[in-house]
This record gives sequence, C-alpha cells and structure tokens, in this order.
Amino acid sequence: MENYEMPVRILCVDDERNVLRSLERIFHDDDYEIVTAGSGDEGLEIMAASSDCFQVVVSDYRMPIMNGVEFLKEVYERWPDTVRIVLSGYADAGAIVAAINEGHIYKFIPKPWNDEELRITIHNCLERYFILKKNRELLDELARANQVLEEKVQQRTEDLELRNRALEFSQTMLGNLPVGVVGVDENGLIVHCNSVAAIILKQLCNDFFGTDINHFSDNRLKKLVEQVRREKVLNTTDIFGDRAWRVLGRTIVFASSEAVVLVFLEV
Repeated sequence: MENYEMPVRILCVDDERNVLRSLERIFHDDDYEIVTAGSGDEGLEIMAASSDCFQVVVSDYRMPIMNGVEFLKEVYERWPDTVRIVLSGYADAGAIVAAINEGHIYKFIPKPWNDEELRITIHNCLERYFILKKNRELLDELARANQVLEEKVQQRTEDLELRNRALEFSQTMLGNLPVGVVGVDENGLIVHCNSVAAIILKQLCNDFFGTDINHFSDNRLKKLVEQVRREKVLNTTDIFGDRAWRVLGRTIVFASSEAVVLVFLEV
C-alpha cells in the first residue's frame, strides 16, 4: 500500500444499495475510508458536513432527482481538488461528453466494471490528487519565497537609494566647505579635492586630480603627506600663494588601505 500524507477518504454515491456494498467490498483490503450516499443531495450534505476532505468521489450516472453529472458538477464547483469518477451502464456518447465537460470528470467507467481495473483507477486518482496537491504546495512555497525576495530587494533598493542620497549630500557638503580638504590614497594619488583645496593645489600642479604627488614640481604637498604617514597626525602652518594656511592631517583606513586626509584652514 502507498503511504499517503493524509487519510484517504472516498465517497461513493449510488441509489442502488447493492452497488454501494459492492464498492465497499472491492476496497475492503485497502487502507481507505469508504463513505456511501444514496443520492447526490446526500453526498453533498456528507461532504459539506465533513471536516476532512474526500480525495475521490465515485458516482453513478443515472440517479433520480439529481443525476451523476449534476452532482459532480456541484462537487467540482465546491471542492475542485476532488477527483471525480462516473460509473454508468448507460453508454450514451452524449452522456459521456456531458459528464466530462460539465462535471470535469477524470474517468467514465462502464457498468459492470472490472474490480481490479477499478482499484487501479482509484489508485491513479489518488496519485493524481497528491501530485497536484504537492505541486500546489510547492508553487505556494515558491510564491512566498518570491514575495520575501521581492520585499528584500525592495528594501535593499530603498537602502541603496537612501545611501546614495546621503553620499550625494555628503559629497556636496564636503565640496562646499569653507576649508580645503584633500585625500591621498596609499599609492600617493589624489583621490579627493574640494573646491577650496583645488585653489591651493592649482598653485602646485595644473592637473592635480588623480595625479601622483611625486610628480608635483613643488614637493611641499608630498612632504606634508609623508609627515602624516610617519606621525599619524599633523598640525602645521604653510604659505600657499599669497595666503597662510593652517594644515591639519591624519591617516584613515579606507578599503583595507591607509589613506591621508589633509585639511587647510585659512589663517
């Protein structure tokens, strides 16, 4: 026997009691709960009152008041996951087509049936039910995972946008400070220079941004940087152009390397 993830319940509906007894007998050795009903109305009442689902519904086609197609059509509308089977000795092609189209029938089995073939059909119905159930669960899980991912991406995007705005503001603010700020990386390249510092560096080198300070014709900036590297801090005064500047310096760690920041304050 298959080990299904939940108890298997099969509803058999027929207005002939001997047919229901025959169905109960066929599945006597199977680990199924067989529930019987004598009419479509009774079958719907049983399903509506049951707290546990029916995986398969087997119904006779020709029943009074509500025939098998009408009954299974209602089952489909209210419990669409249930696999539906019609049993009938009425071999009319139109009836078969109606059963398939209106009741969304999985299988139309003629009476009298072969017991072993019916058992195999029920087994296939259960396989179909649990495979589709598992697929839906996986799709739901995937949808939830995608939702979580989308939320994380959205949050990450918002964080990046906030950081970009903060960086843009910081760069704008740093660029317009009333003091000069110069950044020199560990290789001696000038990697940052605000507007005040640009006035100072233009007096030492015409094309200074991204330039190695060793290439400056005036070596005062190089000496200031070297002093900071040695002493880690700097507090001195120097003349650039026609102005005296107080120069403050220190080392900082950036991208796993040691850079130098110089600040020029007009005296």
